[in-house]
Amino acid sequence: MSETWTPASWRSKPAQHIPADYPDPAAVAGVEQTLRGMPPLVFAGEARRLKALLGEVAEGKAFLLQGGDCAESFKEFSADNIRDTFRLLLQMAVVLTFAGGKPVVKVGRMAGQFAKPRSSPVEKIGDVSLPSYRGDNINGMEFTPEARTPDPERLIRAYSQSAATLNLLRAFAGGGYADLHNIHRWTLGFVEGSPQGARYRELSEKIGEALTFMAAIGVTPESHPEMHMVEFFTAHEGLLLGFEEAMTRVDSTSGDWYDTSAHLLWIGERTRQLDGAHVEFFRGIKNPVGLKCGPTMEPEDLLRLCDVLNPANEAGRLTLYGRFGHDKIAARLPGLMQATKRAGRNVVWAIDPMHGNTLTAANGYKTRPFDRILSEVRSFVEIAKAEGVHPGGVHLEMTGQNVTECLGGARALTEGDLADRYHTHCDPRLNGEQALELAFLVAEKLKDDRVDLTRRAAV
Repeated sequence: MSETWTPASWRSKPAQHIPADYPDPAAVAGVEQTLRGMPPLVFAGEARRLKALLGEVAEGKAFLLQGGDCAESFKEFSADNIRDTFRLLLQMAVVLTFAGGKPVVKVGRMAGQFAKPRSSPVEKIGDVSLPSYRGDNINGMEFTPEARTPDPERLIRAYSQSAATLNLLRAFAGGGYADLHNIHRWTLGFVEGSPQGARYRELSEKIGEALTFMAAIGVTPESHPEMHMVEFFTAHEGLLLGFEEAMTRVDSTSGDWYDTSAHLLWIGERTRQLDGAHVEFFRGIKNPVGLKCGPTMEPEDLLRLCDVLNPANEAGRLTLYGRFGHDKIAARLPGLMQATKRAGRNVVWAIDPMHGNTLTAANGYKTRPFDRILSEVRSFVEIAKAEGVHPGGVHLEMTGQNVTECLGGARALTEGDLADRYHTHCDPRLNGEQALELAFLVAEKLKDDRVDLTRRAAV
């Protein structure tokens, strides 16, 4: 790929999972032109900061926590939903930091995670076939010809919702809500009475005692303003390249191109073709980028993609998300980790334990068994340790809402429970209790690794 890159050079490459059935191509071009004139959603300096923090993850000095909605929707957009997911990420980060003894880089699947690739371009109910629902920024979920027709004006609405979401996230992150002294207030009602709620309260008591001691020796939010806020970043799958191209701008300080729709963007398992449009677009933007690695990924293909997406081998530039399934990870991940380690590739290895563990329940609901999700996370940490690779992070589809979409967990949700509060617009998400339970599992693994390292250093 030695040819000159431009934000539009992807248009000369084969593009997968980008809708080509808009009724009026001129209207699409008009919307993209409008978006080119809209303010950036994020700034290049923020993306550079995230890359630096991910560089710390790549070196084993930090941990990545990435989570949020499977697919954001217009209907469920509310300040409460944003707050609850943000708060859950803060809770999980506290659990991970306390046990692992390392800072946690917090990235939300928020403010732009609308579009989703689908396994079939059409959906059939009875004798009626219609285009599949592809996300609220493309078409509607209702099973009607009108709703399922792609509408480019939805991109404008998605941009506006992303801007509003970011505005609220920045207020939460920098306005005092994320102050550690509020740790007792970061409770979710339905979690509070659960086993995970009890564990969290115990942990928050310990942290509260530490904060009291620190205040006694003069370490307070007033003397150390960084205690009053957190750094929080956004990410989404860069699927609709027309939108991403329109949001890509030249940074005035560096002269480099940045996609200002999010701090980090990733390429999905279905769109990672080496000669495809998505790899072509991603190779030119300077944001930190991610790549999903599924069970069909071969080590040589991964190394070629690393060469194209991170030719300078920069730490923090490239995050690899394994998404194999609990029953495939042991056979597929070690070879990929061995390849990147042997070739000296500077990458973050993280695990997406959601997508490889999806099934359809007997009552027709798409779901994910929590024990399989836990199993894949546990295997990821153990395999990374065996290969001498830092288990850098987790990437979760989750929500702070009390949904019933994934089986199992402390409350042992069954197939019969799925219909109670099944609200997802696409794939099943962990609820707050399940996500916190997973955080405690990862924390225990990180703590064990920290203890092992201390013992080895003492010997």
